[in-house]
Amino acid sequence: MAPGPGGSWALDRQDRVLVTGAAGFIGSALTRDLCGRGVHVVALVEPGGDRSNLDGLGVEEVTADLRDAGAVAKAADGCRAVFHVAALYRFWAKEPESFYAINVEGTRNVLAAARRADSERIVYTSTVGTLGLKGATQGRPVDETSYAHVDHLFGGYKQSKYVAEHEVLRAAAEGLPVMLVQPTMPVGPRDRGPTPTGQTVLEFLNGRIPVFVDTTLNIVDVDDVARGHVLAAERGSVGRSYILGGENLSLQQVLGGLAAVTGLRAPTRQVPNALALAAAQVSELIEGRLLRRAPSIPLEAAKMSTTQMSFDDTRARTEIGYTSRTALEALEHAARWFAQSGAVRPERLARFTWER
Repeated sequence: MAPGPGGSWALDRQDRVLVTGAAGFIGSALTRDLCGRGVHVVALVEPGGDRSNLDGLGVEEVTADLRDAGAVAKAADGCRAVFHVAALYRFWAKEPESFYAINVEGTRNVLAAARRADSERIVYTSTVGTLGLKGATQGRPVDETSYAHVDHLFGGYKQSKYVAEHEVLRAAAEGLPVMLVQPTMPVGPRDRGPTPTGQTVLEFLNGRIPVFVDTTLNIVDVDDVARGHVLAAERGSVGRSYILGGENLSLQQVLGGLAAVTGLRAPTRQVPNALALAAAQVSELIEGRLLRRAPSIPLEAAKMSTTQMSFDDTRARTEIGYTSRTALEALEHAARWFAQSGAVRPERLARFTWER
């Protein structure tokens, strides 16, 4: 076992490593990082999912549903490390129970598979959404010690990830060598969904954000988050969680940063948070409950967008050597990829001047 720079464990070239959700946003960034280290990646992808983020990487692709315990166990066979990144990450689902089936039962299947394979390190990708935000509302960034009030865990995604996180902690208490990482709001290349934060970037680029609300976001580049996963595996403590973040910015500052790098104009008018919540409640009622389709303004997204979400990642920086680029660099990285991917309307793209 090769020594790590800050501990007693490190990945070696040609190590067999499983990455679940490998074709996703964070998962593909992690897969690229691992491939750059010469690691043999077993890339678990969901049936019917978009695999284009894995093009050209030469990984071993395995198609499996997280709910299929046997298939997950087979994929993990012989893997020295397991990175469980896959999750159902959205603000609304026609079948709400799918959040628990994938995010909780799926996680239990991955943990069981890693135990059976005798994997030496397991890194579970959680979320800062499982943390309490009381301190942030009072001007104090939240760290890993902030506990959540369960009634503030609105939405199936947060609730299921909260339960899954405790299954991971239970496994750690039983001796499984698992660490947890909690990404904040990553942006960057290959955000094909896009994620909610990426959607905000794309909506601005397409001229669809005429106003803003009073909220705080912690912006981080997805490639920094990917590297943080590896640092957690090599230097992290078993059962310990690490926030992988960047800079805390108001939404107005985020939009201003995007304007600074693209030359586009940023909105200058703020709308009351109550108005945004009211619009989301109407959308949830009519579209979500009555028409049974994804709401144009999901209530969970509106609640998040009217919440102060500032985070303190000091633990990751001091204990595992995590670093991140500036938020402005991360936003430019994302904007350039959206522009190059064809996601930006041509008439808007023609206005870009790329000020940096």
